Amino acid sequence: MSPLAAFTPAAAMAQSTLPTQLPFTTVTSAKDITAGNAAAKADDGDDAAQFSDAKTSQGLRDMLIGLAMELRHVRYVRGGRDPSTGFDCSGFVRYVFERAIGLQLPSNSASQYLVGKIIHRDDMQPGDLVFFRNTTTSRHGRSKGGISHVAIYIGQGRFIHSPRRGESVRVDNLSDSYWAKRFAGARRPEAMAQIDAGAHNG
Repeated sequence: MSPLAAFTPAAAMAQSTLPTQLPFTTVTSAKDITAGNAAAKADDGDDAAQFSDAKTSQGLRDMLIGLAMELRHVRYVRGGRDPSTGFDCSGFVRYVFERAIGLQLPSNSASQYLVGKIIHRDDMQPGDLVFFRNTTTSRHGRSKGGISHVAIYIGQGRFIHSPRRGESVRVDNLSDSYWAKRFAGARRPEAMAQIDAGAHNG
């Protein structure tokens, strides 16, 4: 597990942002996405409809998971931010979100934990961030510790991440005892949550 700083809320924490220009389209709001989908399907036929699918919530998740899976076997490097040199856990997550959908996340797992919408474990979807904490036991027998690891949920209880020194990007399962006792929660980056909301309201 990457030796990142423990979870310490800061007064001025960088927020996740969705740039105006994404690799696949110009986005101004979640409603624009869903409205654009409908217009493309009505005006331009099957080809436009297929293109518009990439702008939906599911399309974004597919791009995220697709890129993440392509990076399997890239080695762990502390502070790593690029596949040519290696990744640490937060560097891997940040790279995938920025390169796949143009979403910029904070630079470490503790600060990534501060942004986005809290997601109940039963409601997690592919592309959500899952977080883990250092585990220490209090005198009352409770687990505690700061956020020290982040991964990308890919569905069916599995997640992809850059685990620790000597290992490479791989898929693991939340039900594994090591991860189950360290699981700290899940978050959906705000821009993704907004797109979900626009799709449901459109």
